[in-house]
Amino acid sequence: MRLDKFLKVSRIIKRRTVAKEACDGGRVSINGKVCKPGAEVKAGDVLEIRFGSRVGRYQITDVREVVRKENAAEMYRVLEEDEEILRTRS
Repeated sequence: MRLDKFLKVSRIIKRRTVAKEACDGGRVSINGKVCKPGAEVKAGDVLEIRFGSRVGRYQITDVREVVRKENAAEMYRVLEEDEEILRTRS
């Protein structure tokens, strides 16, 4: 599945256009590599998303084309969600 679509379907990012913009802006990486919106994701991949001073790391546990809103969180596992990570890496 495309990265931008996964971010939208899993509801990590609510809108696909915002997901695409984040990818185009170099703020999303898969397994440590900055990726474009069309990059393919699979179960086991680790996503890192940066928005301002916030960063989130998520491991993909399932890839599904359609999922109900209440089940979307089952598609990933939160590894980190922190504002301090960017400050310690700089």
